[in-house]
Amino acid sequence: MQLTIDKTFENQNFSDQKLPSREYDNCTFVNCDFSSTDMSVVTFLECRFDNCKFSSVMMKETSFQEVVFVECKMLGLDFSTCNDFMFSVEFGKCNLDLASFYGFVLKNTVFNNCNLKEADFTETDLTGSVFHNCNLSNAVFKNTIAERVDFRTAENFTIDPENNRLKKAKFSTSGLSGLLEKYDLIVK
Repeated sequence: MQLTIDKTFENQNFSDQKLPSREYDNCTFVNCDFSSTDMSVVTFLECRFDNCKFSSVMMKETSFQEVVFVECKMLGLDFSTCNDFMFSVEFGKCNLDLASFYGFVLKNTVFNNCNLKEADFTETDLTGSVFHNCNLSNAVFKNTIAERVDFRTAENFTIDPENNRLKKAKFSTSGLSGLLEKYDLIVK
């Protein structure tokens, strides 16, 4: 596998391409377009993506290890097909609407100021993760492991405590209605 180290890619258009199987180590991608890109079997190690576009991206067995995404548009991405070995990412100010993390392990993942509308966390292990100032409108939590997850500043979520593992999860008082919605209670 080829190796690319310490390189910065700015304003690159990778859309509609198949990225060659290679490892990117400590690389930075700024204002790059990955729309409809096939990045299957590519490894990103300690990389950073700033203001990049990811739509309709194929990520089968893609490895993300200690990768940071900032202000990226990542609509409808299917992370469940990624390589889960040492998977470690952080999202800041990203649009992850309609993203799927179905059945994936996302322990200790930080989502900071992200939109996650209609994201799918079904059977996902989110243990120890943080949703700081995130919009979780219509996000799906079913058979999700959300133990020790910090939802205190998240908004618009609906999580059924009977169908998810929430031991030691943190919620603000204002977020309690998202846990009680199925009971059709009025919380003031």
